[in-house]
Amino acid sequence: MKNAATLNRSASRLARRASPRVIGTAMVGVAGLALGLVGCAADAGGPVTLTYWATNQGTTIEEDQRILGESIERFTEQTGIEVELEVIPWADLYSKILAAVSSGEGPHVLNIGNTWAVTLQETGAFVPFEGDVLESIGGSERFIPSSWAAAGKPGQAPTSVPLYAMSYGLYYNPKLLAAAGIDGPPSTWQEFVADAKRLTVDTDGDGAIDQWGTTLIGGAVTSGAHFAFILGQQYGADWFAADGTPQLDSPGMVEAVGTYVDLLGTDGVASPADAESELSADSVQDFIDGKAATIIVQSPRAQFELAGFTDWALAEVPVIDPLPAGGRPIGTHVAGTNVSVFQDSTHQDESFKFIDFLTSPAEQQTLTGAYMVLPVTTEAYADGSLEAADPSIGVSQDILADHAEPFPLDSRTGQAETLIGTAVKSLLAKAATGGTVGPAEVKAALADAQSQLSAAG
Repeated sequence: MKNAATLNRSASRLARRASPRVIGTAMVGVAGLALGLVGCAADAGGPVTLTYWATNQGTTIEEDQRILGESIERFTEQTGIEVELEVIPWADLYSKILAAVSSGEGPHVLNIGNTWAVTLQETGAFVPFEGDVLESIGGSERFIPSSWAAAGKPGQAPTSVPLYAMSYGLYYNPKLLAAAGIDGPPSTWQEFVADAKRLTVDTDGDGAIDQWGTTLIGGAVTSGAHFAFILGQQYGADWFAADGTPQLDSPGMVEAVGTYVDLLGTDGVASPADAESELSADSVQDFIDGKAATIIVQSPRAQFELAGFTDWALAEVPVIDPLPAGGRPIGTHVAGTNVSVFQDSTHQDESFKFIDFLTSPAEQQTLTGAYMVLPVTTEAYADGSLEAADPSIGVSQDILADHAEPFPLDSRTGQAETLIGTAVKSLLAKAATGGTVGPAEVKAALADAQSQLSAAG
């Protein structure tokens, strides 16, 4: 495993895989901020107008409107195609997409969470990216392989393409580690737990711990599911067998979930209050405030910058050592946002031009820089400017390229994620109140999740 020394690595490896095709960057445009329906833009005798549902990537809807509005202006200046924008909160987006699929009324272009890619692909409502359509956006070789792997079901033409990428990483406070006599970040999970114990201290001598070794987003169902997946990969446990049979309560999954819950329970390196933390922003704030010395989280850099916080460094997520049979050194799922086009869209060619623009090198650098997330195209890394501006990009890039796996590419993944995450949340809550959470309790919680998933078909 790499440590902080990897901060100075260049992106040359990914750059060597970059397509030579580079898009021009003439820029300006016009952006509306209203919702449109597929086929309902009144283009007769005037410029084509696309409608676009975008995810809330920034700290506020208003920030997204500003960032994407400027991007759309550049696209319109370059192509003459106008775009009406609606930014939709993540909590509302999935149900809104399903309603659009059912009614046949939706935008021309929309963002989706990449963990929904297979489920939405199976609706048949979206354009497959293959042949001339795929070539019109630069081909699959344009994208980082791990991000492309999360675009759709293996063996089928995907109906989404990557737009933004994120990865989990171990963020740590070098000053707090140094004060505890720790000379760098851990490279194994065992080292991580041992260091976290040394970092869990009563700093003011009042008898109460006020600095924890790490902090968890324990009240968030999605966070619990993510760690069950990541550690499950390390223990060689997949949510579904090769024939599609769910195996949420396999021995490896029991080990993985137990290892995570132990941070708050047996290991005692996370605050019991973390069991109620539902927002990553709250846990990141605890890290910023020095209430925790480490945090394993996705892309907190925007919050760091907003707070003027600089006492942080980034390392790869530690891995169980030695890995059990079948275990893989995975530190993150391939997190991110994809973009799709409705099959019934009246302006498919223009929609593909918009996606081609959003995934062009210059626009990827601009948008991901504004959102402080990762580009999904190899070309965006090729000139080294991203890593020069933020050396931690190189670590995140390595994690995404070498230590990432997409969430299970199965239509039941969304339901499995909810069931597993709910089980983890309940186990953390039990541990936080002093209840016993051993292998038997973990097995029972996951068996219940397994039963519910199997009953749903």
